[in-house]
Amino acid sequence: MDGDLLAFAGGGGGAKLAHGFSLVLDSDSLIIVGNTGDDEIFYGLNISPDLDSIMYTLAGIINDRMGYGIDSDTFKVLETLQKLNLETWFSIGDKDFATHLKRTSLLHRGWSLSEVTKELFQNLEVVHSVVPMTDQVVRTILKTNKGDLSFQEYFVKHHSEEVVFSIDYEGSDKAQPSSQFQRALESSKAIAICPSNPYLSIEPILSVNGVRDSLEKFKGPVGVVSPIISGKALKGPAGKLIREIMGEEPTPLSVAKYYKYLATHFILDIEDADYESDIIELGYEVLITDTIMKDAKSKALLAKNTCKFLGIRI
Repeated sequence: MDGDLLAFAGGGGGAKLAHGFSLVLDSDSLIIVGNTGDDEIFYGLNISPDLDSIMYTLAGIINDRMGYGIDSDTFKVLETLQKLNLETWFSIGDKDFATHLKRTSLLHRGWSLSEVTKELFQNLEVVHSVVPMTDQVVRTILKTNKGDLSFQEYFVKHHSEEVVFSIDYEGSDKAQPSSQFQRALESSKAIAICPSNPYLSIEPILSVNGVRDSLEKFKGPVGVVSPIISGKALKGPAGKLIREIMGEEPTPLSVAKYYKYLATHFILDIEDADYESDIIELGYEVLITDTIMKDAKSKALLAKNTCKFLGIRI
């Protein structure tokens, strides 16, 4: 089913606003595309962290304190793997393992990632459509002072401490958008870029063959919700990467510059209202509102305000 709104999502901020959209739009009106550039194989299992975070959030079982994994999960399998002298820096709970076991089993049986994702979301009774950006492998590789690191090595193992010079999205030149993502790019009335890390969550999606061109040619509004508030990201290394790669201080204006040729609308937090005129000068329409999502009510309110700003009827 094609929707009115196509939302680009990755990371914690993306999952939160995706949840907000699911609270105010019915399943026929929303398509969420998830980043798969940080997908990895750990412990012999195919893991899709961003898709899973969206799934657990929409299903109401996310570990809110951590921002990933399943609430009240246990870690008996991981403890046993440690006793077997396996590296366990990538933490997975016991219930979370079940998700990855099923995904891996179905992929080995020849299912596409899109088919597997649909099955898993239906198993958890999530009615809204969430699709991977591609069914092919794309890997986010960071060029750092310690050499090339995968996203998970950089973010989890090294705690985002290394200096990043540039980022490659390996395989993106050969990857094609998943079929439902492609249809949504062609038929949606508006696109929302969630407050996700531009480099690690959104750029992998944009790097897939034809996606950037589709956004440049998109006839409807494309809105960006700023992931930077008061000079920093609420969580994660977005601010650090803007400083290291873009060479600018992390501000909503630097985010607006990043998306200048792709987006038309910009959602700015009330704490950063002083940037409104500078962002308007870049050619954006600007909405100033509270963008901090503390709970379901604030997620739904931001989603509602974003939809209205983009002309999507609630």
